[in-house]
Amino acid sequence: MKMKTLNRTIRRSSGEKIFDIFNVCFMVLMMIICIYPFWYVICASFSKASLLMGHPGILFRPLGFTTEAYRKVFSNSRIWIGYANTIFYVIAGTLINLVTTVLGAYFLSRKDVPGQKTITVLIMFTMYFSGGLIPQFLNIQQLGLYDTRWAILLPGAVSTFNLIIMRTSMASIDSSLEESARLDGANHFTILTRIMVPLTKPTMAVLVLYYGVGHWNSWFSAMIYLDDHNKEPLQLVIRQILILSSGLSGMGDSDTELIAEAIKYATIVVATAPILVLYSFPKKYCCIHSYRNILSRE
Repeated sequence: MKMKTLNRTIRRSSGEKIFDIFNVCFMVLMMIICIYPFWYVICASFSKASLLMGHPGILFRPLGFTTEAYRKVFSNSRIWIGYANTIFYVIAGTLINLVTTVLGAYFLSRKDVPGQKTITVLIMFTMYFSGGLIPQFLNIQQLGLYDTRWAILLPGAVSTFNLIIMRTSMASIDSSLEESARLDGANHFTILTRIMVPLTKPTMAVLVLYYGVGHWNSWFSAMIYLDDHNKEPLQLVIRQILILSSGLSGMGDSDTELIAEAIKYATIVVATAPILVLYSFPKKYCCIHSYRNILSRE
């Protein structure tokens, strides 16, 4: 009752109201700026190419709804092969990334490890300096990984940045939990699986997002290390389609140029839409987990 009376008596000043209105307007403007380019691509991909080429202005809806561009894109069998390869690389690569990152972070978060600080500095050194592309290519070739799926999965098994994030998250856990577990006879594997991993699930969800998006958008490693077209990810296939459509647009044939222009927008949607849908799931998990932690503390 007192809280309701207090809320009724508190009045917001005109400056606060103006500030809130400015914030709302600014955020709406930023949202439009961020969303409109993708909305334009979606509308353009469903528009008739002849109408689209003659419409240079802002686009809010498809011009003559058609799915011809998508039919031409999905009629290419390499698109489906690329989808299957990309899904495999995302799932397998993210699992490898999580396992190696969690194990490395647990090791670096131990305070009783000799030379722990030196090892951490050496690992962080790799964030700023590397041997370059040619030594990496020679290593892949000499290890027998060239033109295999392992050439895509193993070189990026650990991200130093994500490793530091996970290490910081584990180091922030109360040491009394680990001490209590050791008194009960728990070993390192039990502490890792029963204490560290459950308490760092929100951080792991963020790393799943980082690693998953990275694998989905990756194409350069496949271009360098793969010769077999049946192992190429979706992004590399779409890159080749875009290059081909750009070549068609310069042939001088008006019909060919129109088709090539529509295919460009369709391929962007095909490559981007799935990862945007999956993007919300780890974020939703983090929000739910944080909300539960707040309720449990109260």
